[in-house]
This record gives sequence, structure tokens and C-alpha cells, in this order.
Amino acid sequence: MVAESWGRLPKAKQQLHPMTWRSDSIPVVDGCTMLPHGLGRSYGDSCLNDGGVLITTAGMDRLIALDTENGIITCEGGVSFAEILRIIVPHGWFLPVTPGTKFVTVGGAIANDIHGKNHHVAGTFGSHVQAFELLRSDGERLTCSPTENKDWFAATIGGMGLTGLITHATFQLKAIHNPYIDMESIKLRDLDEFFEVDAESLDTFEYTVSWIDVLAKGSRLGRGLYMRGNTALPDARGKSHSGKTRVVPLDAPGFALNHLTIKLFNTAYYQRQQRKRVNKVEHYEPFFYPLDSIHAWNKLYGRRGFYQHQCVVPYSDSRDHIQTLLKTISDSGQGSFLAVLKVFGDHESPGLLSFPRPGVTLALDFANLGNKTLELMNRLDEIVNNCGGAIYPAKDARMSANSFKTHFPHWETLHAFIDPAFSSSFWRRVTEG
Repeated sequence: MVAESWGRLPKAKQQLHPMTWRSDSIPVVDGCTMLPHGLGRSYGDSCLNDGGVLITTAGMDRLIALDTENGIITCEGGVSFAEILRIIVPHGWFLPVTPGTKFVTVGGAIANDIHGKNHHVAGTFGSHVQAFELLRSDGERLTCSPTENKDWFAATIGGMGLTGLITHATFQLKAIHNPYIDMESIKLRDLDEFFEVDAESLDTFEYTVSWIDVLAKGSRLGRGLYMRGNTALPDARGKSHSGKTRVVPLDAPGFALNHLTIKLFNTAYYQRQQRKRVNKVEHYEPFFYPLDSIHAWNKLYGRRGFYQHQCVVPYSDSRDHIQTLLKTISDSGQGSFLAVLKVFGDHESPGLLSFPRPGVTLALDFANLGNKTLELMNRLDEIVNNCGGAIYPAKDARMSANSFKTHFPHWETLHAFIDPAFSSSFWRRVTEG
């Protein structure tokens, strides 16, 4: 069958073999490589295995144990964050780290060593993992932790599913009083103000992130909305979450996303907040997962799909690097609805190929306009490469092999831990290209 990533490109033909029980062996198929596949929310080809087999893990969705006193959970690798939240929030616990969607699996969170709005205080998801079981294609099962099979532990966290299948994992949760976030939204006039507000926020706010209008030019370059928040105190009261979702039923036509429509959207989104600062108590769902309320939102980019480009640049001279990136995008006329700017802290990730590192990260979605879009992202890559930055593999569908090997110098070390029966479209592209 033809399968897609969340960005809907590239296309890949592969067989699907489900795993239902963590006690089962991996279904080896002669002549085919394999790759674990959760809910397919990676944007590029790290979750694809063209010409091979995808071991789908959605059936491995069982909770094994929950220590409600100490906030420690053990579950199978195919359990989604959405299901975990449904169980733990009523008991006063939350995920230690979460990305911008709850529709990811625990195995996928480990394999991509995900990060969130609280990296500056909590690091990556892998930093909170206590142990997991790794099933290899030859039937070997390894218990991996910071003290047991620690080399395998480091290789698997951020290892993009290439070292084997994570059957189950144990990780630490975060204590909360209620399902609310005490948050503030600040209207930013330009990029300088982003750095000013961020500098005053990192020591007092657990969660920080900014939406940026990438089509703004001149003195308005970098304008946006800065959102910061903390888990709410026990007496906080906010609106309950309705759980209602809107659905994008059809692929949007190709002409729907263009410079004009993106400019109109970005201007309206920026101007919708009239006051300089808005404070409110908000349910965690819209704060962490605003796009999850729109089912199949990737169809808004049409059948041609979209590329995501997420990079991190070193904190030294980061303002200049981000300014160059934003000016390059603005001058190209290829805007992005979803442009997110965030500062990473100095927490060292436990994985060999983990993406987060001290610096400033910029994530953008670009409608696929063919060579025009690829040329823009190549220019962005050049800026990132020249300043010693890196590009996120889980969001990538086209970076060069040279860029990958430069950004992730431990890739050859990881190679020794890769299961000989496992591979991915991404890995072949960036190591054999």
C-alpha cells in the first residue's frame, strides 16, 4: 500500500504488519527491511520505509502499571499520549514533556526524543524515561535504562526506531493540581522584543513559545504572539474543555494557499489580540494542542502536501541568525501559517541523535510548490549550516546527507546499534546519498 507521513510526502509503498502483543516476535519478512510505525505524525520520511515493511504498533496500547502516589507509569509502546492524558490527569499527573500534538505514541516519543514548550526546564522526553524493553528482529529482548544496557538506551532515544521495537516503557510523570494552565499572551512588535520577553520569562515560566508572522518585513520583522505559562495553582478555575473537533473533509485546492491568503491570515491572527498583554486560565488542551481540535488539518495543504523545516541555531548570535532566516523567508514570499519560535535550554539530551541543544529553534510549514519551495529550504539550510546549527530529522523530508552528518556527528556510532533488519527511507537518504 502507499503510505504517507503527516506532511503527505514523499509517497512510499510498503507492507503493513501489525504488532498486537508485546510478547510476540517481530514478523520478519524475507528480503524486506522493517521499521516501527506508530501514529505517523512525523512530517517527513523518518516514519516511512519505501519498499519495505512497517510494523504498526497501534495495537500495543495497554497500560501496564500506574503508581498514582509517585507518578510513575509503565505502558506499551503503542499507547498514545491522548490515552495517557485521559487516565492520568484525573489523578493529578501530566506528561513531563509533550509536543504540539497528543496523537503520538510512547514509542515514537522515545524514538524521536520529542521536546515541548518546557525544554528550558525539563529537557527532552527521553530525560524522563526510566527504562524500556527493546525487541530485536532476532528475538533478543534488552531491558534498557540509564544503568542497564545504557549504550542501547542512548542509541534508541532519538534513534528513529532503527535499533529495534520498543515494546513497553516506564517514565516519570509531572504533578499537577488541575487541568489548567495560568498563561499570558504578549503581543510582540518585532524580533528584538521576542528576545527581551523571553529573557525575562525563562526563570519564572515553565512553558514558553512564540508564534511569528514570517511575512512581516522591515521594522515589523519577527512580530508575533509570545505565550508563557505555568501549571495552575489548586484554586484556579477555567473553562472545561468541550472535546469538540472540526474536520477538514477534503483536500484544499492548490490555489487556496498563496502569498495573499497567508498574509491575510497572519495579519488577522496577529491583530486578533487587541491588548498588549492578555492573562487567563486556560485548559491544557488549547494551550498545548490547538491543532488537535482540527481533524486531518494536513489536508489544508492539498494533495501536494507540505514540508516542515525545523532548525536550531546556537544561542550565541542567535538574534542575527534568526533575523537572517526570517528575512530570507519574507523576501521569498513563501509564507507559513505555522511559524514557531522557541528557546531551548542547556539540558543535555540522553540520546545519541537527539535534536534539541542550547539555542533558538524555528519551526515552519511550507506548502509544497515544487522546486521553488525546495530552493528556499536549501537557502535556509545553508544559513543553519554556516552558523553551526541543526535540522530536526523527525520534521525533515529533504535535507542533504552532508547536512545530516554534520548536524549529527554521532550518526556512525548509532550505526553500530541499528538492527540489521531495520531501515527507513530517511536513513537510506541521509547515509547512502
